[in-house]
Amino acid sequence: MTQKVYRQHRFTRPPGATEVLLVRHGESAPVVPGVAIPQVDGQDDPDLAPQGRAQAERVGARLATAGIDAVYATTLLRTHQTAAPLLAATGLTAAVEPDLREIHLGEWEGGLFRRHMTDGDPVARSVMTEQRWDVIPGAETMPAFEARLTAGLDRIVSAHPDQRVAVFSHGGAIGMVMHLAVGGGRPFAFIGVDNGSISHLVAHDGSWLIRGFNDVSHLAGLEDEVDLDPEPDPIHS
Repeated sequence: MTQKVYRQHRFTRPPGATEVLLVRHGESAPVVPGVAIPQVDGQDDPDLAPQGRAQAERVGARLATAGIDAVYATTLLRTHQTAAPLLAATGLTAAVEPDLREIHLGEWEGGLFRRHMTDGDPVARSVMTEQRWDVIPGAETMPAFEARLTAGLDRIVSAHPDQRVAVFSHGGAIGMVMHLAVGGGRPFAFIGVDNGSISHLVAHDGSWLIRGFNDVSHLAGLEDEVDLDPEPDPIHS
């Protein structure tokens, strides 16, 4: 008689669940004092930098055979540019989900966020200490940010049961989504996701399971191929 054995469980997507791959856009163009940044609805909308385009190509190659059923981008150009290689490889079209755009930084749009964070502005230090974007004058409130991110994700999940979706979004937005997925803890615990990174969530029966965070394995060696700026990238935008 053969003895019954019990192997370790291997994850499989539950019936009706939605897999969401959150992709941070590639590195965007640097802020140059005196040079205006394009805006959409009062929010900075720069192009990708050459480094960001290289990252986008790597993302497209990584996800081209990943069984993606749908692609979403935000209202901001850099997410569409990052999604473009994947769309070219798969023939998919990106739908726009406005509510997954980046946090609106009020008076610190126009490139001021990067400058103030880099220069150690006192308000910038308060942002990090208090872990609230709305310390910045005129910035979107944390409750409003959370509410719209939740609404956007709920729409995507409702539209794609039993599917895998790639969502091209932003550093601050992805950090907040991951925070909401764990249901508490420090609001900025997941801030700092890398450009071109992939984070993996599974939505099922109103709850979230984190399967991966800030995966950049597909970007390995890219620094040797592209002349990357050695200065650290701000945590947002």
